[in-house]
Amino acid sequence: MDIILVQDVENLGFKDEVVTVKDGYGRNFLIPQGKAKLATESAKKVLAENLRQRAHKEAKLIEDAKKMADQLQKNEVKMNAKAGKNGKLFGAITTGHLADKLSDMGFEVDRRFISIMGGSVKNVGTHTAKLRLHRDVSFEMDFEVVGTEA
Repeated sequence: MDIILVQDVENLGFKDEVVTVKDGYGRNFLIPQGKAKLATESAKKVLAENLRQRAHKEAKLIEDAKKMADQLQKNEVKMNAKAGKNGKLFGAITTGHLADKLSDMGFEVDRRFISIMGGSVKNVGTHTAKLRLHRDVSFEMDFEVVGTEA
């Protein structure tokens, strides 16, 4: 079943993309929740016209996202967390913590668009996160977790 996404759906696609999903997922979940609509020929034509009109705005957004990615890669991200003597954290560093740290540095990134390689961080050291700033702009960034003794 082909559908047009009305909003971003994690692990599926972005707003205004035409994607193919299983019939039950589209009919029973995405369409009733208002996250998608059926991709008929007329709906595809309307979508194509809207995308054509938005192309200029989209180019500006991509340019801004690339600038932000360059600035983020130049900055060093260090996070403090309580840790034991062996370097194991009391708790974990999650995408929410990383998003808060980036926000403190002046970069607004939604935690849903950050994925930490290997899940959450539970040890002191350098780790890698993948950030998706735009549907066409994503990059990997290193950050360091520094342990403070409890």
